[in-house]
Amino acid sequence: MSIASNLIINPTNVTKFLFPQSKPSVIRPKPLTIQCAKRSKRTGKLRYPSEKKKLKSNPHAQIGVENKFVGFWRLSKLGISVHNDPGKDFLDISDALLQEIANVLKFPVASMLPPEAFTVIRKSLDARKSQKEPKFMYTVEIDVNKLLSLEPRTWDFISRLEPRVGLIEHVLHERVSGDLIGMAQDIKKINGATVTGEGGHSSYEGSTNSYPTTKKPKIAVVGSGPAGLFSALVLAELGADVTIIERGEAVEQRGRDIGALVVRRILQPESNFCFGEGGAGTWSDGKLVTRIGKNSGSVLAVMETLVRFGAPKSILVDGKPHLGTDRLIPLLQNFRRHLQELGVTFRFGTRVDDLLIEDAFVVGVKVSSSREIPQSNSQKLQYDAVVLAVGHSARDVYQMLLSHNVDLIRKDFAVGFRIEHPQELINSIQYSGLADEVRRGRGKLPVADYKVVEYVSKDGVDGPSTSGPTGRSCYSFCMCPGGQVVLTSTNPAELCINGMSFSRRASKWANAALVVSVSSNDFDALNLHGPLAGVELQREFERRAAIMGGGNFVVPVQTVTDFLENKLSEANVPPSSYRLGVKAANLHDLFPVHITEALQYSISMFEKELPGFISKNAILHGVETRTSSPLQIPRSGETYESTSLKGLYPVGEGAGYAGGIVSAAVDGMHAGFALAKNLGLHRGDIERILGKAQNAISAKY
Repeated sequence: MSIASNLIINPTNVTKFLFPQSKPSVIRPKPLTIQCAKRSKRTGKLRYPSEKKKLKSNPHAQIGVENKFVGFWRLSKLGISVHNDPGKDFLDISDALLQEIANVLKFPVASMLPPEAFTVIRKSLDARKSQKEPKFMYTVEIDVNKLLSLEPRTWDFISRLEPRVGLIEHVLHERVSGDLIGMAQDIKKINGATVTGEGGHSSYEGSTNSYPTTKKPKIAVVGSGPAGLFSALVLAELGADVTIIERGEAVEQRGRDIGALVVRRILQPESNFCFGEGGAGTWSDGKLVTRIGKNSGSVLAVMETLVRFGAPKSILVDGKPHLGTDRLIPLLQNFRRHLQELGVTFRFGTRVDDLLIEDAFVVGVKVSSSREIPQSNSQKLQYDAVVLAVGHSARDVYQMLLSHNVDLIRKDFAVGFRIEHPQELINSIQYSGLADEVRRGRGKLPVADYKVVEYVSKDGVDGPSTSGPTGRSCYSFCMCPGGQVVLTSTNPAELCINGMSFSRRASKWANAALVVSVSSNDFDALNLHGPLAGVELQREFERRAAIMGGGNFVVPVQTVTDFLENKLSEANVPPSSYRLGVKAANLHDLFPVHITEALQYSISMFEKELPGFISKNAILHGVETRTSSPLQIPRSGETYESTSLKGLYPVGEGAGYAGGIVSAAVDGMHAGFALAKNLGLHRGDIERILGKAQNAISAKY
């Protein structure tokens, strides 16, 4: 007789058969024993390299857990087929996921496990071609105490659970992270103890530059992108008098200015896709993906803060979180209101023309209205410190810094095109027969994206024998599924583009930057020298693109097939999402030959990874140049202060320390804490709470 039939015939034996060693609901305490003190085991980052190597080489290696019934167990790489999963927007515990959890626990009846004891902390889609079919991959946290209280018969199964690197992990504490506001309030409570200073004023202990509490330090934050907003939030929460100076407009007026550009071709030089509240990322895809550690305390604090201001909670779980422009605008409005409640002053439409410097120390800024002729009706404003949080399109600021002999170091970035395909084609390439499950962002599967990279060597070992000065990487960047190509020029004589998407990603097009790395060797080859050589390289390509398009913001384009064959077909160009018009052109005339050859070779290699990538319906738009800052402003790794000008704190993308919304926000947040500590607004080590700061330069984005 089979086991199944035995269970049916003898229902009274089910519990005994399934749970032969079940424990009572009350967990008996262990008898008191006296043990010699043991040396604590090294875990995580504290392990020696040899220990880490051994663990990686043996994924089944077991690490002792002293008490398996305390804390939480984290199960990773739980795969659920698309057919059995409720879909991308479902973030709770489904029956199929419960079955996978039961399989890991070796628990025989999944339906008996209480879903309340489990929490999904990460969900992503694995659609790699190596998989038989796309799967949703989960990371789940088990609350052991809750599980045992709701289902005591799981005791034996937890007792047999052992850690496995990358699959099963025991943690003593739940993955809890607070938003930045709550964190700052906790710090203020800790800092509550004060000492009496000269004149009877109170100041915080341990500060390097203590300000009496009767006088708030005045801080200017130049730029209202992620770095500027998060540094302002930290400083204001900790008691500084903060003014945000933004050359562009608030999102309400900025939206109208962008509308005038798209509909009537009226470019406002200071209020556009690059300049204005929220920075260049406001009118973009709103990606929250980062390479600086998505589970780090810093990133989680930023994400929780975004949720507090209106972002959906799904960004805390989604493996590839994004917001979209439509969600970013109300979020920024909420962010602004909170800062204003803290006493932060916003000065929109105000450009910083110069720094006020006394005895090699920044003491303020000279500003004027960006809505009027430069330098007219200028004002001099005094501040105790200036946080420079401009974007990488603020080229006039770079020039101004150079006039004060502030150190600027040119750095590598990338240039290329923005490639656009029909979104249905990308869905088909990535999902094959399941492409119909996308349904323009409303189906089970997320709108398909891609990420490709190819290295092109100088000597032709891995690619063509380029005539350029060095080997280079070619890669996709800022992929916008269900998006559109937009104009990011800040000067009518220069033409550059980017991509954006709304939250649903429902457009019928998919676009991505397809770019090649350029370095100092490329600058020198074009006879461009000095700290601003990269800026001049960008301008040169942008001017060429404007001329090739014929002016009026028309973008030069070429089909991928024609670009590979270096020809210009007479046939009509396929439709483009770019709303200001396109013009067929031979894009080989845009870049030096070694950059063009690298792009040609890489596209042919991408076809091998994504069959169908080379298509007569795929078009290249010129030109994409502002992938990251072309320079870096050196600063102290501890204080975030400029190494060549005291009182100046360069942060974010424009300073060369970030690449994207999250990394810029993290950089601004750490800089805010560093400056607050220097001003005596808080004491202690913030890295003990958030972890060590890592910028996008050390982790390529």
